[in-house]
Amino acid sequence: MAFEWITGSTPQFWKNYIALFDDEKQDVRKRFVVFEIETSTIEKKGTVMISISGIGVVDDGIAVGDFMHALVSGNDAEPAAQITKNEGEAVVEAEAMIQFLNFIKDATLVSNNINTDIEVINAALKRLDLGRLKNDFMDIGVLYKRWKGINDDSQYSLTELCDALKTEQPDRNTSWASAYTMALTFLKLKTKLKI
Repeated sequence: MAFEWITGSTPQFWKNYIALFDDEKQDVRKRFVVFEIETSTIEKKGTVMISISGIGVVDDGIAVGDFMHALVSGNDAEPAAQITKNEGEAVVEAEAMIQFLNFIKDATLVSNNINTDIEVINAALKRLDLGRLKNDFMDIGVLYKRWKGINDDSQYSLTELCDALKTEQPDRNTSWASAYTMALTFLKLKTKLKI
């Protein structure tokens, strides 16, 4: 795949992404994207992305067929860290970012402990000489604390949130499975908080 920015011009996918945030082009129907990133720490490179998955949520349900998953190759992660038997063909990090941006569009991003995930994405975008994410975002743990009236700095694992909200927890050994579990948890909180 030839990347336009090698020649010094801004790539079209980035122009398309930025254009989504023009006030005149905002979609009336609110779309959320619940996403999960699987990462590994590599001694020389720090935190690297192994896979990224997202699921669209519109109104009070998961949007059927509105999902993405990218397995990232070329990151020197230990094979043992990649639980990838049935995850499909891997792509380079740049292609994973293009797929992710094309998928999320101007949706509000949702994840648990989301600040870390946003920084992983922004670091990947920086390696491509692009800007930072422009999307609004919500943290599932923060939503849970708002619902419970908790005003401290505590953080919750996805397992703890699922237990507290009695959310089904299918086998979560991939970013795809974790994103699905988070989407179910988010839907419960969205209803309780009338988001």
